[in-house]
Amino acid sequence: MKRLSERNKKPQLPEISQFDAFVTEIENGCGGLSKSCADLVRFMTYGGFRKMEAANIVWADCDFARGKIIVRGDPVTATKNSEIREVPMIPDMSQLLQRLRSERVDETLDTPVMRVRECQKAMNRAAKVIGMRRVTHHDLRHLFATRCIESGVDIPTVSRWLGHKDGGALAMKVYGHLRDQHSVEMAQKVTFSSLPEKSTLA
Repeated sequence: MKRLSERNKKPQLPEISQFDAFVTEIENGCGGLSKSCADLVRFMTYGGFRKMEAANIVWADCDFARGKIIVRGDPVTATKNSEIREVPMIPDMSQLLQRLRSERVDETLDTPVMRVRECQKAMNRAAKVIGMRRVTHHDLRHLFATRCIESGVDIPTVSRWLGHKDGGALAMKVYGHLRDQHSVEMAQKVTFSSLPEKSTLA
């Protein structure tokens, strides 16, 4: 008998207030790389990168003039789908990169933007301290996509930012419920009358 494939589960992600507390707890950790770990969490969340992709982004890939980041992936194996893509800098990402660059003005353009490649232990500790569900590096990618869709970005566009080649099919399976919820909320703004109808309910 063939094993039934598990249906895509809705990602269980932290709320904005939880995320802020989560990153602050990582940054205030006692380790020598605590600040770098917090910056990695921000970087991955603000750009939707895979862990390997984030580790290989250098300053030359950050186009501040165009507000975009070039994602090349591993120098040998490239990205997961073997294609280079561009991800726009959301305001939070722009502020993060500008701060990091101002702190490290002497670094050459081929220097990696991130000083650590992973920080799971730091994330596990911080989540436990603030009473938040444990999240992985890949969950940060889900968090990026979720916030984009909740902010009104269409799923095909988010899918391209994530580097999917399926035109948004996978993103629809994972995040379709968000689009439906957003659609209902947006529908309440559509009206054909300048005056609200009077309720006929007794």
